[in-house]
Amino acid sequence: MTWQALLLAATATVVAAVAVRSWLRSIGHRDAVARRARRRRGTIADPLVTLTVQVRLGELARELRAIEQDPQVFARAHHARAAQGAYDALLREACRLAGLSVVDLPMRADERAESAERLREELELSARGWSW
Repeated sequence: MTWQALLLAATATVVAAVAVRSWLRSIGHRDAVARRARRRRGTIADPLVTLTVQVRLGELARELRAIEQDPQVFARAHHARAAQGAYDALLREACRLAGLSVVDLPMRADERAESAERLREELELSARGWSW
């Protein structure tokens, strides 16, 4: 009785291996792999979304310069931190749209991105043709 169970288990294993091997060579498997690769690659960013992000980056950069240049701004440090945080978040979004790797740490109100990381992101975007 034991040898019959072993024979049945071995036969089932061989049949399963043949089925898996034929599936790996099938058109259905190739299609599934292609769909997964398309999902991982993502889609091309919408040009209008890209343009909107570029315009908003320019506005935030202008706002940061205005805050730095005007000594009479009420709550200057608060405004500078808020604008810098918004700029950093939008810069990360721009990097995602351009397909760059981003250090996406959750940022709290008292944290800002390091200037070296910000400069790297700005240079990478500029190298890819972004301007703001």
